[in-house]
Amino acid sequence: MSVAFRRESDEEHLEPTFEIPLPPGPNWVTQRGLRLTREKVEALEAAETADMTEDEAKKLKRELRYWRTRLATAELRPVPDGEAVAFGTRVAYRLNGQAKTIYIVGDDEADPNDGRISFSSPLARVMMDAEAGEQLDFGGTENSVEILSISPIEEA
Repeated sequence: MSVAFRRESDEEHLEPTFEIPLPPGPNWVTQRGLRLTREKVEALEAAETADMTEDEAKKLKRELRYWRTRLATAELRPVPDGEAVAFGTRVAYRLNGQAKTIYIVGDDEADPNDGRISFSSPLARVMMDAEAGEQLDFGGTENSVEILSISPIEEA
């Protein structure tokens, strides 16, 4: 029989399921980030799978593997002194004339809508080791970022 008339199984056309990609580099976390990661693992472990479809259960297990890996590789960073921009600092800055404040945190804790950016983001990388009063080049523009103040993130 010609291959053109062979019935292919439905399985052959399914998209492969890959693991959730891990961000490159170290898995630095703040105290808050470590707590949030633990809570995520606990919530996923406590999820009731009895009423889930097979696909939903697979998705849950995949997400649980991701968060367990992130918890196992988490590196709790010491609280910085606030003298210079570093992981775990709150930074007030001016960009293009607008004053803003960000918190420099780990990849999994980052939430730009909440002002939390990853230490691996372009803006955070430009700011690292800068001190209050310094002006930095960013986005191809000279002296576009001015560091106004720096303090350690203080969260319970």
